Amino acid sequence: MMEQTPQTVNEPVNSTGCCPPFDPAQWDEKEIVWHDKKFVTDHILSLFHMPLTLNGRVKKNGKLIINAGADIPDYLMLIDENSKWGAEMYIEVLKDVPRAKMTTMSGTFLTKVFEGRYKFIGIWAAQMDDYVKSKGKTVEQLFYFYTTCPKCAKVYGKNYVVLFAKVA
Repeated sequence: MMEQTPQTVNEPVNSTGCCPPFDPAQWDEKEIVWHDKKFVTDHILSLFHMPLTLNGRVKKNGKLIINAGADIPDYLMLIDENSKWGAEMYIEVLKDVPRAKMTTMSGTFLTKVFEGRYKFIGIWAAQMDDYVKSKGKTVEQLFYFYTTCPKCAKVYGKNYVVLFAKVA
């Protein structure tokens, strides 16, 4: 069995052809202000926060986005885990997508990058709340940006999740 050597800092990460490599520096501890940022939105069925229909919804909406030439600039897909039975998915696009449910988001968002297994989501949400409070703000709504699918996270050796807190 061949031993794998760790990547050096200057070595490029090859894309899997699925999820692009993720650069945590782009999103870690940033303040972002959006004015009517466009998103395709859809509802995901879940069972105790485990998504049941995510892949199908992503594929369906991805086809609509590609057919509309609406691009996905940062491969940004936010999830609002608003219930243990379902969630709202928001895929960033550059323009309206025919036959897709569209919405816009406006506001100020603080972001923080976490790395690890999904079972730590509750801990990360509490840490995000502390981070937002340390900035003198309060969380209005919390979104999760799962940066890669589980297969790609395994290939890249990191499972990054970015929390977006819409703040008051």
